[in-house]
Amino acid sequence: MTAISPELAAKVSAARERLDAHVRDIIEWHFNPATGCPFWLEKAKTLGFDPRKAVQNYDDLKKFPSFEDEWLRGGPIQRWIPQGLKGKPVYVFETGGTTGIPKSRMQIDDWKTDYEMFSETLPDDKFPKGSNWLMLGPSGPRRLRLAVEHLAQFRGGISFCVDLDPRWVVKLIKRGNMKEMEAYRDHVIDQAITILSAGHDIKCMFTTPKLLEALAMKLMDQGSSIRETGITGIFSGGTEFTPQWYRFAMDELLDGVFMTPTYGNTLMGLACGKPFDPADNYKITYFAPQPRAVIEVVEFKDYNQLVGYGQTGRVKLTTLTKETFIPGFMERDEGERELPFDKYPWDGISGTRPFHEFAKTTTVGVY
Repeated sequence: MTAISPELAAKVSAARERLDAHVRDIIEWHFNPATGCPFWLEKAKTLGFDPRKAVQNYDDLKKFPSFEDEWLRGGPIQRWIPQGLKGKPVYVFETGGTTGIPKSRMQIDDWKTDYEMFSETLPDDKFPKGSNWLMLGPSGPRRLRLAVEHLAQFRGGISFCVDLDPRWVVKLIKRGNMKEMEAYRDHVIDQAITILSAGHDIKCMFTTPKLLEALAMKLMDQGSSIRETGITGIFSGGTEFTPQWYRFAMDELLDGVFMTPTYGNTLMGLACGKPFDPADNYKITYFAPQPRAVIEVVEFKDYNQLVGYGQTGRVKLTTLTKETFIPGFMERDEGERELPFDKYPWDGISGTRPFHEFAKTTTVGVY
């Protein structure tokens, strides 16, 4: 550990103890025949060790083989439902905007918990309690639509949504139909402007960087602005949310409207950004919602080896909830490892962007 105070070091140590205890609880739950899910109870027979005995801390999770992307594609989805949660209403959320058989995550209450935790990080003066929201992002089987609606309800408001199919956007881009893609984007932005002009007193918004930019430009063309619509707080996120775009948005698009960056997905929940500091050169550093999810920045050639602070590596995600246990999932992102922070005393990540080996084959649509 480098360049941290004794006070922060103590917080880091305490957070690690909490994480290790949480790991033991989650392993006991998922590998106990009375509470575990069929997938992990069956997989345990092939591991060559008993997780309930062999895994006593977070580092012991390295004993598991690499988590295969394909395990999340296709069904039956029931294999992921823990015995201890049987009978509860189940949601299925799909990841991303790519085509083909999607990766799916079974959820019961995790999506609500993730966004309730995120709610605690939002400043009430920018995201006033009781305010209505606009969800300007992907709809359909992705969890964002329901999650933002729950966030609005949890804070005492009502969420208004648009229709947006990111898979159609990706298909149009891959076919080179840029005019159709732009027409579809305009169709989505028109929906948003209609909602904002309908007298619903919307003050808060979720959107993606590309859609925020398109909305701001369309409003400017109409002689208006995001501020003039009444929006006071925006949360946005994704690998398109770069320091350069952040500065551009703050300087050119928002006219003082507050915006907070987030980094998240269906498997992790939401990683919160370190408070904005212009002196930091608009650097965006994210911290996972530990101990429910842990992000590590690891060597490109050895996924069990952390890179040094400030060094670049691939994102490794571990999900640790009673609904879902996913050890060492290799994300399609890379970034720089960042030092722990007083509010989040565990490693962070900055500079998130598509993993360079995939970047040339990844089509970025509305994200």
